[in-house]
Amino acid sequence: MPFMNLGISILFKKPEKKTPPLFSFLKPLSLEVWFYMGTAYLGVSLFLFILARLSPYEWVNPHPCDTDNDVVENQFTLLNSFWFTIGSIMQQGSDILPRAISTRMVASSWWFFTLIMISSYTANLAAFLTAQRMTSPIESAADLAKQTSIQYGCVYGGS
Repeated sequence: MPFMNLGISILFKKPEKKTPPLFSFLKPLSLEVWFYMGTAYLGVSLFLFILARLSPYEWVNPHPCDTDNDVVENQFTLLNSFWFTIGSIMQQGSDILPRAISTRMVASSWWFFTLIMISSYTANLAAFLTAQRMTSPIESAADLAKQTSIQYGCVYGGS
């Protein structure tokens, strides 16, 4: 046979990139996961606050050099508890550190949980951004025939 079959090739202009929506950074995880993360954040913050209030080892003298002072303070106020847990999520930490074994256990569990969640989010975000770049609007001749935005036809004098 004198014919050579090279298959079908289609040449078209890449579509222009659209600006991503404002909250596209939330897409790597589902809405339920974000809801549960927020619930876990609130729960751990409140639990840490209550546990620090109940533990005697969290109450310390704010001025350790003044031995005559009988006033003790707890560094885990409600706002500080929320700040401590959000700092863990953002991997920033804080100057507030748990002293009691009970609060250290809660903090270390929360740190491990945030490590897993941040790793999952980062991996999903990388996959999400890579998959967006690799998508093409036309994969076959049938896709070309189904759409109406790209004009197509034969070149005059071509085969």
